[in-house]
Amino acid sequence: MQEIRKRLLKIDEGISYLSQVKGSFDWGNLDGLRERYNYVRDGLFDIPGDDLANRLRTLEEEISFLFDRGEENLTAMDRVRIVRTPLRFSLKDILENAYEDFTELGGEEEASIDPAMVVAKATILRHTKGGIITQQVMVIGQEKGHGEEYRNGGSVKPWGNEKAHRFMRVAQTEGIPIHSYIFTPGSFPVEEYPGAGQQIARNIYLMAKLRVPIVSIISEGGSGGAEAIGLSDKRLMFSHGYYSVISPEGAAAIEGKVREGQKVPQELVEECAERLKISAQDNLQLGTIDRIVQEPVLGGKRDDFAFFKRIKYEMIRATDEVVLKTKSLRAFRAYEMKLKKNAEENPEDPHIEISWELNSDEVRRLLIARSKKYREMACSGVCQKGSVLSSLAQKMRQKSSKYFYNIRYDLLHSHSKQVKQVMRDVSGESTAVLRQFTEPFTAAFDFISNKVDPGRTRPALDTVLSREEEYNDTYTSPLANEDRTVTCPNAVRSGCKDLWVPDLYGEFGGVCENCGHHFPLEYEWYLKHLFDRDSIREFNADIAAGNPLKAPGFEKRLKAAKDKTGRKSGIITFDGRVMGVEVVVAMLYSTFRSGTVGSAEGEKFVQACERARMMRRPLLSYVHTTGGIRIQEGTLGVTQMPKCTMAVRELVDAGGLYMVVYDNNSYAGPVASFLGCSHYQFAIRSSRIGFAGPRVIRDTTGEDVPPDYQSARNALKRGHVHGIWDRREFRMNLYQALMTMGGKSLYYR
Repeated sequence: MQEIRKRLLKIDEGISYLSQVKGSFDWGNLDGLRERYNYVRDGLFDIPGDDLANRLRTLEEEISFLFDRGEENLTAMDRVRIVRTPLRFSLKDILENAYEDFTELGGEEEASIDPAMVVAKATILRHTKGGIITQQVMVIGQEKGHGEEYRNGGSVKPWGNEKAHRFMRVAQTEGIPIHSYIFTPGSFPVEEYPGAGQQIARNIYLMAKLRVPIVSIISEGGSGGAEAIGLSDKRLMFSHGYYSVISPEGAAAIEGKVREGQKVPQELVEECAERLKISAQDNLQLGTIDRIVQEPVLGGKRDDFAFFKRIKYEMIRATDEVVLKTKSLRAFRAYEMKLKKNAEENPEDPHIEISWELNSDEVRRLLIARSKKYREMACSGVCQKGSVLSSLAQKMRQKSSKYFYNIRYDLLHSHSKQVKQVMRDVSGESTAVLRQFTEPFTAAFDFISNKVDPGRTRPALDTVLSREEEYNDTYTSPLANEDRTVTCPNAVRSGCKDLWVPDLYGEFGGVCENCGHHFPLEYEWYLKHLFDRDSIREFNADIAAGNPLKAPGFEKRLKAAKDKTGRKSGIITFDGRVMGVEVVVAMLYSTFRSGTVGSAEGEKFVQACERARMMRRPLLSYVHTTGGIRIQEGTLGVTQMPKCTMAVRELVDAGGLYMVVYDNNSYAGPVASFLGCSHYQFAIRSSRIGFAGPRVIRDTTGEDVPPDYQSARNALKRGHVHGIWDRREFRMNLYQALMTMGGKSLYYR
């Protein structure tokens, strides 16, 4: 009887699971199957033995048939429902079955710093012909649990991501690999310190140059929450998982322009799930993952013990591949041949002994390979028209520029500095006669240095500011053409008088003269007022935003944005000067798809980083507005977060200065990556900065946020930005920052 009850329980579980995956009991006549199951369950002691056995066998065969049929016709939304079911395996299941033992760090269960983020020091075993090899790893991942409310469904709070950040550093100190498991619908959108977006940015910035192998595997990857622990040397994905820029429901609400409180049509949700290309196969074709790990029919569950053995094998294999690529190509090929040879005997046991410890040369090769991996990621989504000849000419210009600046700064400039230092040392300790001898040589090197690098010396700040040019007459906002008055939002509190529009957007620069409230201004105002006259030289203007996922109707919207702005993407990259200091600028602006970032914008930003690094110039990211990652590009858009952050990290590590200034509204993925990782972040007064908009926060947390929750002032209090600037003083503040921040490798220092 006990065996019959177990079989009945399995049948009940199978019917429930199929209804969850397919979204209803209508599919496959599950209603009829449920009725027959209830008849057997309720009449367990009344049905004759032979009849009972036949009925049970028939139910089991029908469920097995439905599982196979369901696997053949899986939709994208079916995969989303698979990873959301409580019967699916979780990170704790993997820790208990794929690793030999583990010690959870940062607290356990509901007593953890954040139960949605689990960190554990684990031991993994491999059986080789020489015996058993024990190797330690740091396991980091989101934990959805199996219905525990305190897990928050795997939606990690900022302090949970900070816990992951801390133990990544521990893994680096101990020289052990990191295995990251991604089980999250997205991060929890609260701004309290350390801040949802800011902490994700810190994590990505750290992972870009972690000196240990990182292997990640995705079950449910929701946008920035996934990227918080997702940057890795080898990215795997479960065959029934999903990886997406946004949930299908969120995409449907945006695409269908559904008002808050209204129900999103299920047909539109299903359609958006397909458009987003969220499946493992889609992501493999897009190049955003490296390999797919096959699951059992309709996805792995918490009691699929053979599947856990497969996970163990895949994680060992992926770590081996990362390590061997740092040693030599010959070693990697030998490993692949051994794998093929052993596949016939036991495909889930490599029988190969490999040490995961890396020496300094191997670490260097690891970081180079990681950088190259992310530099090449998502380039397929970039539209750049031009002939083969023009492309070749551009590459030749880039090569020649690189050699020129290497000679100019690395060779001549550095040698002149060394010789001058020797001259100064000798002069300081020598007699007047010796100084007379050395001074001509010092003067000669000064002359050579100025010829080679004419911008290396700058006048004192006070001198420059005292002769600051008046730029108010160079450009007048079109907003100033209306003959009317507007009321300042702070009029009741601060007693502001009504403002005449021509004065407000003309002489006052869009700023209330009483309380200092900043009204929005178009990005052209900054181009004319912030930079020296005739100094702006745009580059890479031919890189155009495209529609790589063939989203229906998006071509028209892109064309409308291009016609409206006269530009091809949502970012402008150019060389400019601020009071004589040459800078490279990446400007996200509002009028092109709300400043959203896709493959083209990411590629232009990366090239701006590389240009600033090559030319030893500061990089300024001025964020006129950004609405986040462009959802129509799916994970090609999401991967711009680690890709651009990697470029920033390499610029900063090379001694470059990277500065971010926020204006208007700045939200989501860019703030949670390549903007939020800057060491120097400032905000224009009256701007708003956050990880998610007020509606998303309400939908996620169930709570309203105060009107000033994401104000620049509150961002400053939380440490998210490091200063607030007045628009009218932007130019002077920027010059002062350029002259006082950053390292000594900048050419004008």
